[in-house]
Amino acid sequence: MVFNYYRRLNRTQKAIYRKSDAVERLELKGAPGFTDLVIAVEQGLAAENRAATERATAALVDAMTAAFGVIPVRTRVLSARPSNDWGELHGLYEPEDEGVTPRLTVWMRTAQHKRVVAFRTYLRTVLHEYCHHLDYELLGLADSFHTEGFFKRESSLFHQLVKDSK
Repeated sequence: MVFNYYRRLNRTQKAIYRKSDAVERLELKGAPGFTDLVIAVEQGLAAENRAATERATAALVDAMTAAFGVIPVRTRVLSARPSNDWGELHGLYEPEDEGVTPRLTVWMRTAQHKRVVAFRTYLRTVLHEYCHHLDYELLGLADSFHTEGFFKRESSLFHQLVKDSK
């Protein structure tokens, strides 16, 4: 399946898109051992504690990074999401740039009401941004497009980490 923006891509970008779309699952080695890390993220959110949520999120991301054997990514958790007339920003991945460590940023509160984001939504956002990192560092893609394969990879990681998910 290709999304509408595919038509606007050049030939090189279309090839990257197709490569991304072809990979639907990533196997997270030792995923059952990540349970405590996932619970710590959930507890940080439940306590509405930004620093604890950031520490737990960074620990989870670091463990996944070690499991996949890719370069580290710096993880930041900020408070309320930024917003504008274009909507709310849930997360942001900034790839490595001339020796600068890649950075994954997520927000733990909604923009308008400043409520803590639901755990599953928050974790999916973290995994979404982390999948961008894996596109570059594990799959070796020159760009990271939102393809059907990308969303399936994100979902596959979520289901490996949250066993009772449907």
